Amino acid sequence: MFASLLEAAKNSPLRTPFTKVQCDTPAKGSGPVVGRQIQAAATPDNGDSCEFGSMKYFALCSIGGVLSCGTTHTFVVPLDLVKCRLQVDQAKYKNLFHGFKVTVAEEGMRGLAKGWAPTLYGYSAQGLCKFGFYEVFKVYYANLLGEENAYLYRTWLYLAASASAEFFADIALAPFEAAKVKIQTSPGFASTMRAAMPRIMKEEGIAGFYKGLVPLWMRQIPYTMMKFACFEKTVELLYKHVVPKPRSECSKGEQLVVTFAAGYIAGVFCAIVSHPADVVVSKLNQAKGSTALQVAKSLGFMGMWNGLTPRIIMIGTLTALQWFIYDGVKVALALPRPPPPEMPASLKAKLEAKSQ
Repeated sequence: MFASLLEAAKNSPLRTPFTKVQCDTPAKGSGPVVGRQIQAAATPDNGDSCEFGSMKYFALCSIGGVLSCGTTHTFVVPLDLVKCRLQVDQAKYKNLFHGFKVTVAEEGMRGLAKGWAPTLYGYSAQGLCKFGFYEVFKVYYANLLGEENAYLYRTWLYLAASASAEFFADIALAPFEAAKVKIQTSPGFASTMRAAMPRIMKEEGIAGFYKGLVPLWMRQIPYTMMKFACFEKTVELLYKHVVPKPRSECSKGEQLVVTFAAGYIAGVFCAIVSHPADVVVSKLNQAKGSTALQVAKSLGFMGMWNGLTPRIIMIGTLTALQWFIYDGVKVALALPRPPPPEMPASLKAKLEAKSQ
């Protein structure tokens, strides 16, 4: 499966997500070999450091994912810690500000940094898979659909590519997420990742690291689908209706401002869609021997919305910063950054023919 994905990506003829490479002026006496796919040149001539859809492109996108997810999640560890404690002990931590006050009073300012190590390692691994595989799956599915269908059903393409990427990203994240939640919500269990992970292994075995994987999928896959699809569509709409000039005429700084705005809008929707599953994950990793269904029943409908406000603040900020950093890495590494998709010429011709 992976071999075919990477081969399709490596041989991708795409200049933008949904337009194919074409030979404009073939040399006299020569032409494409029948049955052979035309490929982009090995060396880009437009200032990019690599070809869109190449192995180097995907590798550098993965590095962008590591930096965007690992750094941002680690930055908001204090807010994440209070959010998790609100979810598992509403009686003690009554609201966001009270949660900060109680935590600092009991553990000092250092207590707010609990869980930073599994957060850094876990979300760096998740970011590598999430952004790297998203780019691979987006190209692969676009090739399967064909140029016209990839444009017409581009939102479904974003949803499918992001869901596929997040499936693998959560497998990488799950062990670190289990350790983080234990450190943050189980007093006396462990205060560091080095102490938490061996203890989980000793008491619960390898299953202890993955008992939250299914609810993690339930939380992260809808979140990521919304994150990528909403971001892609918001960028497209901003350039179409808000930004007064085409993206090609915008400076790098102006483009990054649009990226940040679209990322924050996407983040708010992400937080709402994925919050109930996030509460279940937090409670499940705290309560030994419980299942996701048992936790959901004990919490009730309203209980699964505990901590929504801090999570909207956290996820909105996180998502905006992640897209800003990811796009910033693409700029810094001179990666191809295709413009929002445009209707293929062949589809325009078909629509014009129908209207006549």
